[in-house]
This record gives sequence, structure tokens and C-alpha cells, in this order.
Amino acid sequence: MNADVENLVLEQLRAIRGELVDIRRGQEELRQRVSSIERTVANLQGDVALIHQRLDHVSERLQRIERRLDLTDAPA
Repeated sequence: MNADVENLVLEQLRAIRGELVDIRRGQEELRQRVSSIERTVANLQGDVALIHQRLDHVSERLQRIERRLDLTDAPA
């Protein structure tokens, strides 16, 4: 009977080890996916910053055009 208990414990330990391997693989996949998402977000932030810069430039040009054409309201 003692050998049966040992075999049962060993079977359970092997099953646990196999599950741990699966969990580690899953964690690695998740790490890679999170890293990919982080890179994508960083790229998007750079794109948004560039868009803001371009909009600021367009706004400045528009203000100059309005001043030259006297289309702006006089300051109060």
C-alpha cells in the first residue's frame, strides 16, 4: 500500500510539474504580448506628439495670415 501512495504522489507531482511548464509558457507569451502593446503605445504617443506639433505650426501660420489680412479682432 505504501508503494501505491508513493506512486500516487509521484503522479500528482508530475502533473503539477507539467501544469507549471504550461503556466510558464503562457506567462512568456503574455510578456511578449505586453511588450508589443507597450511598443505600440509608445509609437502612438510619438505620433500624437508629432500631430500636436504640426497643428501648432498650422495655427501659427493661420494667425500670421489673419494678421496680414487684418482679419483678427482688435485686442480688448
